[in-house]
Amino acid sequence: MRLFLIVLLLSTYLFSEIKLADNFSSNFIQIVTNSKNKKISYSGKVWLSQAKYLKWQYSEPTKKEVCSDGKTLLVVDHDLEQVSAYRMNHSLDIAKILRSATHHKDAIYVAIYEEKRYTIALDEKQRLQSIAYFDNLDNKVQIVFENMTYSDVEFNQKMMQCDYPNQYDVIRG
Repeated sequence: MRLFLIVLLLSTYLFSEIKLADNFSSNFIQIVTNSKNKKISYSGKVWLSQAKYLKWQYSEPTKKEVCSDGKTLLVVDHDLEQVSAYRMNHSLDIAKILRSATHHKDAIYVAIYEEKRYTIALDEKQRLQSIAYFDNLDNKVQIVFENMTYSDVEFNQKMMQCDYPNQYDVIRG
């Protein structure tokens, strides 16, 4: 009986999926380390709605917002009073990355997405805790999620947009 319980618990743990709600919000800390081991840390809040709308609101060390509807990426730099708008070719699609992840060991998963390797850690409730990867400039990027809240209700679409004053310079790329 004891062996059966151990096998049942182990198989439940090993074959559990990474749970990502259609809508979640979380505080985050993003640590970027370059090849000379110099680090810069950013922090703020992130929202994901229906795996399509994404909003990163950076509060430290600079105030910046990054919003996407899956087609357009808008970057609002409040310190520079500048907005950059881009048509998206590639993006960090958290939902697709998590769906492609395979169990590595303990609460660690690995995913290959758009030729990049992502290392994903889960918390004790099997929810997203962190993602680590190397960006296009070979910087190591680690994003740690804290106080994650899952929701069954889609976030208000207006809330998912970046707001900025009309006097900001707008650059279209």
